[in-house]
Amino acid sequence: MNNYGRTACVLVAAIGAGAIAVSAARQESSARAGTSDPHSRPVVVAELFTSEGCSSCPAADDLLREWLGSQPVPGVEIVGLGEHVDYWNRLGWRDPFSAPAFSARQSAYDAAVFRDHRIYTPQVVIDGRLEAVGSDAGALRRAVLDAARQPKAAVEIAVFADAPDRLRAQVRVRVPEEVTRHGAADVVLAVTEDGLATKVGGGENGGRTLRHPAVARSLTVVGTVAAGANDATVDAAVPLAAGWALPRLRVVALLQEQGSRRILGAAAVGLDATTASIGARR
Repeated sequence: MNNYGRTACVLVAAIGAGAIAVSAARQESSARAGTSDPHSRPVVVAELFTSEGCSSCPAADDLLREWLGSQPVPGVEIVGLGEHVDYWNRLGWRDPFSAPAFSARQSAYDAAVFRDHRIYTPQVVIDGRLEAVGSDAGALRRAVLDAARQPKAAVEIAVFADAPDRLRAQVRVRVPEEVTRHGAADVVLAVTEDGLATKVGGGENGGRTLRHPAVARSLTVVGTVAAGANDATVDAAVPLAAGWALPRLRVVALLQEQGSRRILGAAAVGLDATTASIGARR
């Protein structure tokens, strides 16, 4: 174990089934791939910071997969992002899903929100303002319920096929008066992929086959909503890499306050395997 620490288990949630996939116009490159449901349950975002090099993290993926299927908090849709950090890579195994950007995002939460200089895996951050050790299921449930009670910005996302290696996303946000604002907020787009697996060849999990749902493939700031603005629409390209399986992808939109790192609102949408204009790219 290195000085980042480890914990025994994690409970995190993932994208619910509220997203609507649309498969019409399969032969057109401009076909709509999916749109979020603006009338769905309150959305709470759970970010799991994890690594294949950490022996405590496989339990996190198991619980993430369980929550993907069950959505166990009544009346709440939990959107999950599995963000694989890279600081474990030097200890005998390079996590193929890891990226420095995810480590930096976790560090930014510590610096701006938690300020305890305790960076560890697996850690769950709820709506950018609460954190919990993954093995404490009760604390995580309480955090989700707390976050669900907070006023939310309305976020809608529509995703369209654009090119063989690219989607086009339109994100609309509306911030009602009851949502307290403290400065500008970023519009963040992420792509996640379910059903990924790795046979680990070294490190603490050497010899094990690890399975990962809701793996963050990309996470990018695509726009900004000014402090005084309550409505905005952002259009953005969403690059797709070879090897990403279309039926397992979801696009997640976050409205995240720059200073506090609070996630004010979120939405997620799945992509349709029958959207031939994208699916035939390989």
